[in-house]
Amino acid sequence: MNLIGILRDYTPEFICCNILPLSQVKTNKTIEYKDLSDLNFSSYLTGIIEGESTIIVPKTERSVKDKINFPSIQIVFHLKDLPLALMIQKELKNGSLSRKKGVNAYILTINNYEGLLLLTSIINGNMRTPKIYALYNLIDWLNSNFEEIFISKKPLNNNPLDSNAWLAGFIEAEGIFSVRTTSTSTKFKVECKLELSKIQKDHKGRNNLEFLEILANFLLSSVKSIKVDKPKPHYRIRTTNLKGNLILINYLDTFPLFGSKYLDYKDWAKVLDLFKSDQFKYKPNIEKIHLIKSYMNDNRTVFTWDHLNQFYNLDN
Repeated sequence: MNLIGILRDYTPEFICCNILPLSQVKTNKTIEYKDLSDLNFSSYLTGIIEGESTIIVPKTERSVKDKINFPSIQIVFHLKDLPLALMIQKELKNGSLSRKKGVNAYILTINNYEGLLLLTSIINGNMRTPKIYALYNLIDWLNSNFEEIFISKKPLNNNPLDSNAWLAGFIEAEGIFSVRTTSTSTKFKVECKLELSKIQKDHKGRNNLEFLEILANFLLSSVKSIKVDKPKPHYRIRTTNLKGNLILINYLDTFPLFGSKYLDYKDWAKVLDLFKSDQFKYKPNIEKIHLIKSYMNDNRTVFTWDHLNQFYNLDN
């Protein structure tokens, strides 16, 4: 994909798109709310937001310095996923993209009224985690500040995971595709796994176990507790068998990834194909697997983005 057009106005620290104070938008814009929750883009983006992203709703109208507090949605992307972040910003036509200091991340922040209303219409009805309560707080804020609209609070989405692109978005945010190899003088073993992890309880004490168990059941896996001796214990899901991995491949063939994890997934799938056909034991393929593994995840230095040509179009 030619990213010159998207990157043309890029600066390392800040990319701005259509930012207006809420008070100005309130007086100058026609207030509209259109339900966009049924789009594949919508479930995909919701999955990303329910990863490491944040929905912030102020508790007070003004700060201690008497500045107006505004809500915001902050969507987190790994540093290497800048092209994906720019593509999503382009589709939303809202938000500012900035480099987060001290970590390998970009933050797409939406805090103007038009953008908040658009994102609410996208994710309301697609959420599957306790983060839905933060969305409810945002809906309360929007309803109380703008008399012209009333947004209903949709419940958690309990549709089958393979019915929409939510899981693909969640994998973009939380997933790791890994290839593990072990060898002895007489035997070579390879394991292909998808790992998903999530903090056990959010900052409000709400447990993430229920939706993770649904996800684990879909992948024929189970939820394990990890980091139990740490201040913030996590849950982890790993695919553990060929059947679970094939379910994942069938799903991602229908609802693809679009970030750098797409490249890791395609390499991972090549190794899985060798495992499935029982061709992984032969020396040329062993060498091929080691080579593929050496370029995945943090070791990847070459990125191609042709797959973004197939990205969702919010306007269609």
